[in-house]
Amino acid sequence: MPYVAVSALSHPGLLRDRNEDSLVVGPWTLCATVTENPQTLAFPLGTPLVVAVADGLGGHPGGEVASALVVRQLAAVGPALSDEDAVRSALSTCNRAVYEAAGGDEGGELATMGTTVAGAVVQPDALLVFNVGDSRVFAASPDGLRQVSVDDSGPLEPGQRTTSLVTQCLGGSPTYRAVRPHVTSVPLSPGDRYLICTDGLTDPVPTDVLDKVMREHDDGRAAFELWKAAIEAGGPDNITLAVVRIGDDE
Repeated sequence: MPYVAVSALSHPGLLRDRNEDSLVVGPWTLCATVTENPQTLAFPLGTPLVVAVADGLGGHPGGEVASALVVRQLAAVGPALSDEDAVRSALSTCNRAVYEAAGGDEGGELATMGTTVAGAVVQPDALLVFNVGDSRVFAASPDGLRQVSVDDSGPLEPGQRTTSLVTQCLGGSPTYRAVRPHVTSVPLSPGDRYLICTDGLTDPVPTDVLDKVMREHDDGRAAFELWKAAIEAGGPDNITLAVVRIGDDE
């Protein structure tokens, strides 16, 4: 019987006082937590299963509040995410919920809280990949790691590999701004693997290193080694990631 295996962890890194990242795998969420050992979950392939990370905006109060709100909302509606329009609608609802939770008070403590989000809805024969912001989704194939999500970030300066500036996120401003989520459908078959992660992994660790880890290790070990690579690179930010694999017992 086909199934979905997800190995995930979330960690504050070495320099941050707290973890503002959150994670959702089906009905299961991790918010503002510390896990150094990957948690592995398995689900039957059938009902839409949402797997996503949310990265609370650094430098804005309430990043962990915004990211937790979004993953809990996605956990609640995940089984109903049947097509691209449903995913776009859910993300727009999440965006509005962040603004409503901020209270619309321009001087309030949470007035500019916001978060990125990136993930996938696993269906029997397709994967609905989505993101708002610069958290990422990669497909791991024999040809190498390929980014499937679309970064909402400004142009890089010469010699710069990453930027912390995002051009779109959920919440993040004193007044309401609509979002245009990136959503795409890709075919799915047994053996396919995906990596979903916040920029606490991709900023310090080059893509070729991510690819090498995914090639050399199975799911849980890959998740641990990815986290370890980010820590060894200085762990400058919160690190949250999920390795998703489509399996078949037959």
